[in-house]
Amino acid sequence: MPPAASPPTLVWFRDDLRLADNPALTAAAGGDGPIVAVYVLDEESPGLRPLGGAARWWLAGSLRALATDLRARGVPLVLRRGPAAQRISELVEEVGAAEVVWNRRYDPAAAAVDDTVADVLAARGVGVATFQAALLVEPAQMRTKTGGPYGVFTPFLRALLALPEPRFPLPAPKAVRSLAGVPSDRLEDWDLEPTAPDWAAGFRSVWRPGEAGAGDRLTAFLDEGLKGYATLRDRPDRTSTSRLSPHLRFGEISPFQVFHAARHAREAGRGGTTGQDVDKFVAELVWREFAYHLLAQNPRLATANHQPRFDAFPWRSDASALHAWQRGRTGYPIVDAGMRELWTTGWMHNRVRMVVASFLVKHLLIDWREGERWFWDTLVDADPANNAASWQWVAGSGADAAPYFRIFNPVLQGEKFDPDGAYVKHWIPALRRLGAQHVHRPFDTPPLELAAAGVTLGRDYPAPLVDHKVARERALAALATIKT
Repeated sequence: MPPAASPPTLVWFRDDLRLADNPALTAAAGGDGPIVAVYVLDEESPGLRPLGGAARWWLAGSLRALATDLRARGVPLVLRRGPAAQRISELVEEVGAAEVVWNRRYDPAAAAVDDTVADVLAARGVGVATFQAALLVEPAQMRTKTGGPYGVFTPFLRALLALPEPRFPLPAPKAVRSLAGVPSDRLEDWDLEPTAPDWAAGFRSVWRPGEAGAGDRLTAFLDEGLKGYATLRDRPDRTSTSRLSPHLRFGEISPFQVFHAARHAREAGRGGTTGQDVDKFVAELVWREFAYHLLAQNPRLATANHQPRFDAFPWRSDASALHAWQRGRTGYPIVDAGMRELWTTGWMHNRVRMVVASFLVKHLLIDWREGERWFWDTLVDADPANNAASWQWVAGSGADAAPYFRIFNPVLQGEKFDPDGAYVKHWIPALRRLGAQHVHRPFDTPPLELAAAGVTLGRDYPAPLVDHKVARERALAALATIKT
């Protein structure tokens, strides 16, 4: 390997798989020496949660896209697998790196790994530089008047928006010096993507992982989806949400890019966008921030009730009902459509996520952690902060949670947010011939109407697992047992 005039800098990619607005990459590219770009698949360091199946599929596509983008600048992406501290240390020795740079992570388990890596490198006299890239505001910077972390979203939102405007995004480096000939794993050898069976066929028809896909998704949303977002975002039958969540999850686009693009759209009046639409969209972006701030103060957010009183909640163990929920066979169309969308595409509309989660924990009285685990495995945007915080929000056990006694009626939710039944009919073909007045309540549909639509309950579509009124009363009775 030919010597370099200056020692190389290692750029450690993690949940920031992009070139633009990547402060670590920008800093390394501005140095005197060449860079070595590396991604470490770490499934062994203590405390790290292995990715679910859907997220592994996305990671493979995202790494492939990142490697292509780096290669266009003459930089190979080095892949290594194993404990991060060991693999980064080995690579530093191999290439003679003088410094390792990365963008900070805020999942406490991941941050602990980063601290270990920093300690190992410091002991070897190797420099470390870290940067803010994944959050608009770091958790240590957001404190209430009493000095503690925020536990309620609305004050958090107000406080964040009252801060100086987030920095503008950085452009991708134009010129990057690299070090060639560094050995790398083959992505295909990591078995991130399914083969037999190939359950990701539906994913490929919907998603394009990578920075270019993220940019195209944002542009399409600003042009076509942001107008009316404040009122239409709850409609699963409409293309009215950004679907940027998996791109944000893997850092193919940064919150700084999204924030400023939305603000610019309002200033430019892009596509008839209003201030109300942009404010609501920004609030959703800030909810992601809030979830990470909660995770920073509660590392067990995915496994322990944020409100300890829920430790005594009388959850039911019902494997049959859980399986029916997972496979979209509860007998409530809006719930089943959502679960089938999830299984097919790795994603679900946010309003429907709330409905299906409420159904699991309140209609079926199944522990929210069962739902969190299922989403972790099946969502392409499965996020250590958002996934856990949102499940606890619905369950009533989290910070700033929806009260447990708020029990969604799945029929009314369907009729309100999917009024023509287009969403349900798309994901449940057996109900396509039912009229809008019946499609969300086939169990209440007169037999002649069902027959005319070619539907036999129990054969073409299941009867309800539970009666809504009975389930609601049972849930409230369960809640009464833990009231203080």
